[in-house]
Amino acid sequence: MQYNFLSATILLLLITDPLGNIPIFINALRGVATERRRVVILREVAIAFGILLIFMLAGDRFLRAMNLTDLSLRIAGGIVLFLIALRMIFPHPDGAMGGDSRGGEPLIVPLAIPALAGPSALATVMLLTSQAPGKMLEWVGALSVTMAVCAIVLILAEKIQQWLGERVVTAFERLMGLVLVAISVEMILTGIRTFVHQL
Repeated sequence: MQYNFLSATILLLLITDPLGNIPIFINALRGVATERRRVVILREVAIAFGILLIFMLAGDRFLRAMNLTDLSLRIAGGIVLFLIALRMIFPHPDGAMGGDSRGGEPLIVPLAIPALAGPSALATVMLLTSQAPGKMLEWVGALSVTMAVCAIVLILAEKIQQWLGERVVTAFERLMGLVLVAISVEMILTGIRTFVHQL
């Protein structure tokens, strides 16, 4: 499957799942003062953006250093994406990222990593650049748009949950999980087809 700016942006939005992350962010920021929440959200989104950008720009060198091919990355990314999507459809009682009993202001974990810049997001940005390194500006643009949407949605998280209701947010997360299952299966099948042709 060949990606362009729009399809890459949609894929990254599905993977970072800002609507699905609303309950995680609300729960993690419960102990943070109301006036600090916006700053914390913007900081965590910026950290996630920085990490994903590093993997996007240096991912190819990382793959070469580890002697990995884009084929293995495509299949591995598909498997990880499949597992994350299953967790979205069949959520764990402690939430998508597990429970965290520590109080205070969260830093990097669990909001920037793994809520936004999780394994599937890291694998996806590396996959995009390994498939079409000449489209780097498109990929950076898609990532920038994705992170901007995430920031807006998460800043408005409490209002969105009040407007839509918890059930609608949960239903939307399950729907996105279903779409991600289809994308992950397509990634795995493409990888297997390419491998079979190479034999």
